[in-house]
Amino acid sequence: MSTSPSTVDTLLHPDWIVPVVPRGAVLTNHSLAIHDGRISHILPRAEAASLTAARELALPGQALIPGMINTHGHAAMSLLRGYADDLPLMPWLEQHIWPAEGAHVSADFVRDGTELAIAEMLRAGTTTFSDMYFFPDAAAAAAVDAGIRCQIVFPILDFPTAWARDADEYISKGLRLRDELKHRGLVQIGFGPHAPYTVSPQNLLKVATYAAELDLPVQIHLHETAGEVLAAVEEHGERPLDSLNTMGLLGPRTQCVHMTDLGDQDIALLAATGAHVVHCPQSNMKLASGACPVSKLLDRGVNVALGTDSAASNNDLNLFAEMQTAALLGKLTAGDAAALPAADALYMATMGGARAMGLEQEIGSLEPGKQADIVAVDLSGPECQPLYNPLSQLVYACNGSQVCHSWVAGAQLLHNRQLTRINLKDLQQRTAAWQEKISSTGKNQ
Repeated sequence: MSTSPSTVDTLLHPDWIVPVVPRGAVLTNHSLAIHDGRISHILPRAEAASLTAARELALPGQALIPGMINTHGHAAMSLLRGYADDLPLMPWLEQHIWPAEGAHVSADFVRDGTELAIAEMLRAGTTTFSDMYFFPDAAAAAAVDAGIRCQIVFPILDFPTAWARDADEYISKGLRLRDELKHRGLVQIGFGPHAPYTVSPQNLLKVATYAAELDLPVQIHLHETAGEVLAAVEEHGERPLDSLNTMGLLGPRTQCVHMTDLGDQDIALLAATGAHVVHCPQSNMKLASGACPVSKLLDRGVNVALGTDSAASNNDLNLFAEMQTAALLGKLTAGDAAALPAADALYMATMGGARAMGLEQEIGSLEPGKQADIVAVDLSGPECQPLYNPLSQLVYACNGSQVCHSWVAGAQLLHNRQLTRINLKDLQQRTAAWQEKISSTGKNQ
């Protein structure tokens, strides 16, 4: 598996390469070359001597995996990590999170909170994240400065916030941001209607029209709890998923987040439309929202990606933890220890996210020609020994602290666990200032 040229920018020599495609494959004694931001070669170690590299890096005891993709989150809410814990979804939102956001959310809040989230994600192997939050221009700026890849789905709500007055203004501002960033290769813009209970059918129809005309992704919180679905049936006479389908909002560019309350008819509709599901197991468990039936979705051919949701409801942005939780919860809900094996969990955290974002030709697996979004994970520590199966250890034994290096489009953003583009000391000082400010204006629950 190789392509020219014979002179490359970077040549990596790990003990293992886990390419994700083909699923379950583990390559030993292979090297990977990066040139012009893309993977140029994956070849046996003996053949790598034929390449001339500007930089060569030996990675003994380490495995290369594709950069992980956090397909749903609200990055700036990292500044509300631990602010209101151990509460059900709606009281958590209505009595604590929304009031705190109303008091503090600004462009500066979003910029600092997003940078904090990016630092955490990079240190735990995430190289692409999706974000739905206010002041998306500030979030995008933080991502551009950090060099990380992102999907920014600008929020759409019926009610006013610090960022916009109504749905029309949310959409107008979001599309303006798309025009400003359309030449930024690492940034993708999409629509983020919050949920069917916060966006009217009229405004959801506007989103469907614009998204179809512009061929942009749509991400929406959907079927997050059984109560949400029941309320929709009582008000509209049908389940939210059916309503979205009638509006033309379900399709291959649609990312349905949470999806804990699903019947067989819902799963059949997802499969028929090609819509994607973004599974956020830890957030859903912490808020007691329910469990997404992942095995049933996969059995029907529905693509499932992984997301952390926000640090306010998780409380971390660690996809290694999310992979392990997804695998264990998948086995429990299916009543089958063979359900959701390690290879499937890693696929969800990489190619599943790439497919949901429409980026599967560019990222999500380690293949020549793809963008060099790569993570090196050290499996030499005692927590990963003895090592019978690297793929199994990645999912069931690693916790993110084993991530040593990461690259996005060939640029190294993490080197020996040190961030290359983020001043961590300065970031921690700004974070402490926000903690003091938020604590002084609202009771920590």
